[in-house]
Amino acid sequence: MRVVVLGAGIGGLAIALRMAVRGHDVTVLEKNSRPGGKLAELRLGNYRFDTGPSLFTLPELMEELFQLAGRELKDYLSYQLLPVNCRYFYMDGTLLDFYHSPERLEKEIREQTTEDPERIFHRLEQAREVYELSAPVFLFEPFGKLSAFNTPPYKKVARQLYKLDFFRTMHQANQKDFTDPKIIQLFDRYATYNGSDPYRAPATLNMIAHLENNIGAYFPEKGMYSLVEALYHVAVTKGVEFRFHTEIEELIVQNKQVTGIRTAEGEQQYDLYISGIDVGTLANRYMKQHPLRRRLNRSEPSTSALIFYWGMNRAFPLLELHNIFFSSDYQAEFDSLFRKKEIPGEPTIYLFISSRVVKKDAPEGCENWFVMVNVPADQGQDWEELRRVTRRKVIDRLSIVLETDIEACIEEESYADPRTIEAQTGSYHGALYGMSSSSMFSAFLRHPNHLKEIRNLYFTGGSVHPGGGIPLCLASAAIVDNEISRVYGA
Repeated sequence: MRVVVLGAGIGGLAIALRMAVRGHDVTVLEKNSRPGGKLAELRLGNYRFDTGPSLFTLPELMEELFQLAGRELKDYLSYQLLPVNCRYFYMDGTLLDFYHSPERLEKEIREQTTEDPERIFHRLEQAREVYELSAPVFLFEPFGKLSAFNTPPYKKVARQLYKLDFFRTMHQANQKDFTDPKIIQLFDRYATYNGSDPYRAPATLNMIAHLENNIGAYFPEKGMYSLVEALYHVAVTKGVEFRFHTEIEELIVQNKQVTGIRTAEGEQQYDLYISGIDVGTLANRYMKQHPLRRRLNRSEPSTSALIFYWGMNRAFPLLELHNIFFSSDYQAEFDSLFRKKEIPGEPTIYLFISSRVVKKDAPEGCENWFVMVNVPADQGQDWEELRRVTRRKVIDRLSIVLETDIEACIEEESYADPRTIEAQTGSYHGALYGMSSSSMFSAFLRHPNHLKEIRNLYFTGGSVHPGGGIPLCLASAAIVDNEISRVYGA
């Protein structure tokens, strides 16, 4: 069949490769000049930055995809298991390394907190159990199809439904299971992995900790963008045609099917249409006449981000690859993000330094800082002023912790806010994960990978089921591949 994929993000690249492996004629339309979507890169002077996801988990999903294409991932990129998943900085001066090694983690917990390490190991085992129980249903299958409810994975979930902890929030579970506020805040943080609020999101999402802390956090030795380059290269060798600088103007839907795509070059017809575009953007910009738009616009958007890219003229030994500087009042922070729709007065800061692994990403003795705070999606806020105020707060906080005038160390600088994120990646209103998962229903009822009312249109990527982040985008592509194969027999 003639298949068109809209968008060359991770989900789009993965489904394009899968369709090509099945022998279809695949064309990818991408409005930008390069593939990657949110997983892009930026160069400022002698510094290189990964601009999107900075955590690589479940590498076996990439391994599987390359094997399907008759390739070995190791021939295209190598990656390493991180000994420290993240370094946490607390307002009282506590510094905590979350080690992958259980022995080192136990020692660190005893020395830096009042928590019993056994409580943490018990939680991680719970997270493993919930993941292994729920992933076959919620992550790797088209959730909610009636035909699936009679399969063994669904029956297993039904028998052990209580283990999924739907009816408590993440914070309620963490507050009950831990005694040290620092550990409660650390585990609450996993809600931010899909742009949600731990004070409202279901405790089921605490299983996210399993991916990072049990399976492991990894990092590619050439940086995150090397994942995109590897996927793109293999897709090209399998015959996928990429058309960059090509933005669609309309997806034409008639009689419950897509009949064509309109671009600046005119109208084009294909047999199958697969969208890797943020589903909110697709509906509001390219399918304005379809009722899908009204349904999606009732959903609460996930968080966006305010990001500073700083080329630093010196190195800071106190920092790790991944660093979190926690605020003193996490509940107030999420209240600002989701109820008040404003940047918190005291935001938590994420600092990612890829040059810790990829030495060429910064000049010798220097560092490339990706500095991010969570912010609401764009609703017309004065981002110029908000960026100025937040930049000052971030610099002041980091200057205190690192005992250095951070401002004086910045020699290259750029930024991203919800407006630029939307312009560059197509994320609707800059929301990084589509809709939030801040309720029991939204967490498990994300936009499906296929709608029966549009027969030949499928959806992949971070804004649809099963969610955002590299592994879930790869999973969405696998779901679409299996669904197309089931319906069309190839």
